[in-house]
Amino acid sequence: MQNSRTIKVMLVDDHDMVRRGLAAFLQGMPDLELVGEARDGAEALAMCNRVQPDVILMDLMMPEVDGVAATRTIGERWPDIKIIALTSFQEKELIHEALRAGAIGYLLKNVTVEELAAAIRSAHAGQSSLAPEAVQALINATSLHTQSKPAYNLTEREMEVLALLVEGLNNREIAERLIVSRATAKAHVSHIFDKMGVSNRAEAITLALRENIID
Repeated sequence: MQNSRTIKVMLVDDHDMVRRGLAAFLQGMPDLELVGEARDGAEALAMCNRVQPDVILMDLMMPEVDGVAATRTIGERWPDIKIIALTSFQEKELIHEALRAGAIGYLLKNVTVEELAAAIRSAHAGQSSLAPEAVQALINATSLHTQSKPAYNLTEREMEVLALLVEGLNNREIAERLIVSRATAKAHVSHIFDKMGVSNRAEAITLALRENIID
């Protein structure tokens, strides 16, 4: 009988050997369950509705529909599915594209088994996991904003919301914590992004910690 606490994981990678290795890794984790494998973004989209994964490990450079496009579409159709970009590439443009598309994490394929398992569990809990290279790319990008705009004029409520973002809460959880509607929580998050000059949660969290806006 399936454990109700098992995290359902889907693999998306065009290399068979990579999928086999990841499948073997998942088999050794009692709280993680492999529910599907796809060779590209198109297969991933077709499979999502059928297997309903909790977390997807998504390669980015694939034929047909690439990982960034698949991540964006999955986020629009199934917003509860968490996606971790798992790739060999660390170009800052690709990192930004993946995070803007909705990936909650960005890891390189040299990640250890323990780190990958922890990232999957964190993603399932709504928390980001970023490779050091991804963090550095975000810091380098946000430093351009801090040079000319050190103050962000966040309201007291927006500071509360930013603190909850750093804590790893999603919009629904923020709404519940603050006893407001999801639409209101989403609006606060959008205003924070605009004021801080960032495009996504990972960038906002990185900037908040780097500038000591939130401890």
